[in-house]
Amino acid sequence: MKTVTPIARTRAFATVFLKEVRENLRDRRTITSAFLTGPLLGPIIMVMLLNITLNRQLDKAENPLPVPVSGAEYAPNLINALKAEGIVPRPAIANPELAVRKQDADVVLRISPDYATAWRKGEAVQVELIYDSSQRDANASVERLSNVVETYARQQGAMRLVSRGLSPSTAWPVVAAKRDQATAQARAALVFSILPYFFVLTVFMGGMYLAIDLTAGERERQSLEPLFANPVPRWKILAGKLAAICTFSAASLLISLVAFGVVGRFVPTEKLGMELDLGLRFSGQVLLLMLPLIVLLAALQSMVAAFAKSYREAQMYVSLLMFVPILPSILLSTMPIKAQGWMYAVPLLGQHLGIMQLLRGDGVTAEQLGLCLIGSLAASVLGVLVTARLYQSERLAISG
Repeated sequence: MKTVTPIARTRAFATVFLKEVRENLRDRRTITSAFLTGPLLGPIIMVMLLNITLNRQLDKAENPLPVPVSGAEYAPNLINALKAEGIVPRPAIANPELAVRKQDADVVLRISPDYATAWRKGEAVQVELIYDSSQRDANASVERLSNVVETYARQQGAMRLVSRGLSPSTAWPVVAAKRDQATAQARAALVFSILPYFFVLTVFMGGMYLAIDLTAGERERQSLEPLFANPVPRWKILAGKLAAICTFSAASLLISLVAFGVVGRFVPTEKLGMELDLGLRFSGQVLLLMLPLIVLLAALQSMVAAFAKSYREAQMYVSLLMFVPILPSILLSTMPIKAQGWMYAVPLLGQHLGIMQLLRGDGVTAEQLGLCLIGSLAASVLGVLVTARLYQSERLAISG
């Protein structure tokens, strides 16, 4: 009988790790998910959508804005003021309410026939801005037209007061001075608040197919039983498989960080008074925050896949597990809360809060980083122990 030396036992981990990495590098589905779909598709789609949306909003804020005007002949001075601000009056529409609902026009300006009479009497006059607030694409046009009309109204009101020998400040005894404390990076964080979810999803997708194949896939192919028959502790086999999963997940995250760093330069944040820094320092800090989460997700995926008897069944189970990373994003978007110290120790939530602080330019303190790493690491150890317990079961090696 051949004796297994301690050196051979020590090499078991490296042997399993290298075997799984080599085999899955040949798998097109795993490579596509880990290195293409997961890390690259998100940044490309996100930047494309942001560019399209921002450019459309900027066009409506800077380019001439056509606005149908009903009753333009009653207020020639107002029409001239609109033209001076780049708003181009268009002929009246028969049914303005229906036009805005059908998106034939973003906003319609309606001037009452008694406008001139009331103006000559020095009375307040009213103009109507007809729009549909449910059409988000029209908000920029509505706000631009509203600001121009309100500015014209204040100017004319000040002139009326001066003509009566009164100071224009008489009409505004209290002026609210706004002091926005948000930095350029903090404003950018609002636009890119979905980034933490993208990073977690990238890690999940990077190791998902590998975790399924190394557990349920081998079980279905009946290759897990011969592997367990070797005189090697099963925890070393599990450690090798988890290391392979973590390697693919970490590589996927690195590709995603590089991709966001590159495509982020093509977002016109400077036109919006924002600043976005997704450089090396940001990437390094995000990678540090995500390291224990990579191990946790690998353990959870392997654990869930271990309950399945076939590859397809495991794919269904692990796909349902994908909803877990969404929870912190949904929680913080629907219920904005002030971050407390203990929250950084909660896996997924701590990473979300930490990445958001990095986006805002506030940085992560040593205490917050420590809580995030310790909390996620403790959850990772627990997940690995539970998965190792499942690997001790003889039923795991039996297919069918």
